[in-house]
Amino acid sequence: MKLDDFNNIDFKNAGSLPLPVKAVLLAIVFLVILALGYYFLWSPALESLDTAKAKEQELRQVFLEKQGQAINLAGYKQQMIEIEKTFGALLKQLPDKSQMDGLLTDINQAGLGRGLEFELFKPGQETQAEFYAEMPISIKVTGTYHDLGAFATDISKLSRIVTLNDIFITNGNKEAKPTAAADGVLVMEAIARTYRYLDADEIAGKRQADKAAKVKLGGKG
Repeated sequence: MKLDDFNNIDFKNAGSLPLPVKAVLLAIVFLVILALGYYFLWSPALESLDTAKAKEQELRQVFLEKQGQAINLAGYKQQMIEIEKTFGALLKQLPDKSQMDGLLTDINQAGLGRGLEFELFKPGQETQAEFYAEMPISIKVTGTYHDLGAFATDISKLSRIVTLNDIFITNGNKEAKPTAAADGVLVMEAIARTYRYLDADEIAGKRQADKAAKVKLGGKG
């Protein structure tokens, strides 16, 4: 088989071509058909196969995650029960709106019970969070060092949550020496913070107000 055999091919008389030439031509035709088949048929099919494999892997991962959750479902339910119990116990330490006056009285009585004199007891403006409200109370009391300490201890033992913040203590007798402060009269200024839980109407109103504020803010943007 020579190169001239390919230069002088007469396709009208392809049947009379030499066998080696026929073999080469058939091989070329086969390769062309194979390339076209791969491009038009096999390539899209392979891409679909790869996509299906990736989807299968994704679904398999989701299945394993769901299976793990199903296996631990009993444990999750028990955790939810414990969380609800803990949340309920904490919520009971927060008074509702109707109980706030009684709590303020308890704080005041805790000071009077220790012999302290209130120069200031002023509830401030409430600030609302997601499900509770915080009320600051400005207080100013006078008494001995030990009575002030006992008052702080009594506050921490109240059935409701009350914290003392921003505490500032000075000598009540300006003429007394600093060494006599522990036995003399002291003045304590502080912010007592107490909390109450919001009722259903208040929570709904707050959510509506927050939603309206977000809409208004978005409109400005």
